[in-house]
Amino acid sequence: MSQHDSIRAVEWKDNHLVLLDQRKLPHNEQFIALYSADDTAEAIRNMVVRGAPAIGIAAAYAVVMAARKSYKQYPQDWRQRLLAEIEMLKNSRPTAVNLMWALNRMCEAADDIQGDPEYPLLELAKKIHQDDIDANYRMGELGSALIAPSHGVLTHCNTGSLATGGYGTALGVIRSAYSKGIIEHVYADETRPWWQGSRLTAWELVKDKIPAHLLCDSAAAHLMKLGKVSWVIVGSDRIAANGDVANKIGTYSLAVNARYHGVKFMVVAPTSTIDLATLCGNDIPIEERPQDEVLNVSNQRIAAYHTQAWNPAFDVTPASLVDALVTEKGVIENPTAEKIAALMAS
Repeated sequence: MSQHDSIRAVEWKDNHLVLLDQRKLPHNEQFIALYSADDTAEAIRNMVVRGAPAIGIAAAYAVVMAARKSYKQYPQDWRQRLLAEIEMLKNSRPTAVNLMWALNRMCEAADDIQGDPEYPLLELAKKIHQDDIDANYRMGELGSALIAPSHGVLTHCNTGSLATGGYGTALGVIRSAYSKGIIEHVYADETRPWWQGSRLTAWELVKDKIPAHLLCDSAAAHLMKLGKVSWVIVGSDRIAANGDVANKIGTYSLAVNARYHGVKFMVVAPTSTIDLATLCGNDIPIEERPQDEVLNVSNQRIAAYHTQAWNPAFDVTPASLVDALVTEKGVIENPTAEKIAALMAS
């Protein structure tokens, strides 16, 4: 599978965080060096880094830099100073539960540290990063095993190496299935208004030499009607305790169309994305982003002036429309609250 796994968007180098600036893709592969939690929070807000697992990993490394600064300036009171920076990071993007999960792990670890916190926190951040890559390979194996040999699958947004520590969630399943010869072709939604499919997923697929076609989001139902795909495979930013799935806007309509056309619908996400404290999808906060993202493309106005826009970044797909939830701990078919609770307790 390594021949289809050539990209890493989040890296720790020496004493700082390095991010591949996803706003510049696909035309420029530009890396940004970050040396503080403030800069990392800004990068998360501005979508230099995006994708729930990648956001969590970046935030974990940001805590290392914040702890270094706090300990150097306030060696007797560094924990209290660190908490303020962690709170700032938590507010950078509210929907992605991996962000809260990673920050809570770092915060709990900090409580038990005596002396300089930088090294032990860095070891934990690196473990969170590597565990994510390992989980993605595991999910790739589990998810690809569900797919009968077919000509194509459809994916939405970006769920690959750019959105994770490496390899990817939904795109990891696709990478695994393609490497085994199970699928021959990938269809990727363009994913307006940030064009994650056009700019990022298509870029990853081309880079790793996986045959793909890009399509307008509104063409997906017609693609299904023509029998071109057997599965829709997506990721998630938060999964509620009952199995409802928050993901990039447009996912819900794909699930509805898939059910109507007899196409299977798979969600691929690590268990860190499952939020047992959120009982159902109605309780998931949905981030609304600036309307200019809809009204403009690359700073070029495409809508009539004085037009208003509504720009929710996510929607919620009911668990009843999910045929398979793939995690690193195992697969849940037709997820329910009981099945998810049993998985998380295992």
